[in-house]
Amino acid sequence: MPGSQLSEWFVCFPQDSPARLRLFCFPYAGGSAWAFRSWPEWLPAGVEVLGIQLPGRGHRSNQKLLTSLQCVVEGASEAIAPLLDRPFAFFGHSLGALICFETARYLRSRQGVMAGRLFVSGRHPPHVDSASRSVHELPDAEFLGEVQKLNGLPAEVIANPELQRLVLPALRADFYIAETHQSHWEPPLDCPITAYGGSRDADVPEQSLQKWSQCTNGQFSLEMFPGDHFFIHSDERRLLRSVGHHLQGLLSTVPATFTHARIN
Repeated sequence: MPGSQLSEWFVCFPQDSPARLRLFCFPYAGGSAWAFRSWPEWLPAGVEVLGIQLPGRGHRSNQKLLTSLQCVVEGASEAIAPLLDRPFAFFGHSLGALICFETARYLRSRQGVMAGRLFVSGRHPPHVDSASRSVHELPDAEFLGEVQKLNGLPAEVIANPELQRLVLPALRADFYIAETHQSHWEPPLDCPITAYGGSRDADVPEQSLQKWSQCTNGQFSLEMFPGDHFFIHSDERRLLRSVGHHLQGLLSTVPATFTHARIN
């Protein structure tokens, strides 16, 4: 890590080996950076995992929730900028996939830098119309019912109304972002994109994930797993074998003394 204090936007899950590449991980709606705490154990040596921590969760629980994707992207990008002293990649699941994609575009336009690879998981690309839904506007019980259809609530939350009241604000804010964001057109990214999906995720079918190929001029790959929308937990080891394989390819290109390539 650079000498300055790590931004509150991150929770760092380091390995024992020196960091040669950083993987910034963007959580799903209602999630936190801690969703990625086990990842370093299954990724290649030299990969430093940094989970993005949005306001209103974890150590930022006393901060105001954000309901604008632009504010999320600008805040995350400002925090990431000092850490671009080495190659990096982005992983995002569900809402996190949208955030990491828009953050990659923002860093390209404002910082002139490009991720080595984007991993987008459990989310259709922003240019693809999804069914018109306003889940974030539903009454609490119905809203939580829709979240549970995705298998998105832990058993302890389902059984505890007090916990439900605690998680509702962040969930609703994140669903608002996911359902109201209007993406604008920009040229495709030049970095490779790998998309992941669950074969039992009815809301994000394989044909929708395939359209992420239109978001890059680089290599595109798609891999499906047996699980539902939260296959990133149920199929975590298989997922991380794939992520690790691609990151190993990136690591093989990192010279002993590296500088971050900028876009002309």
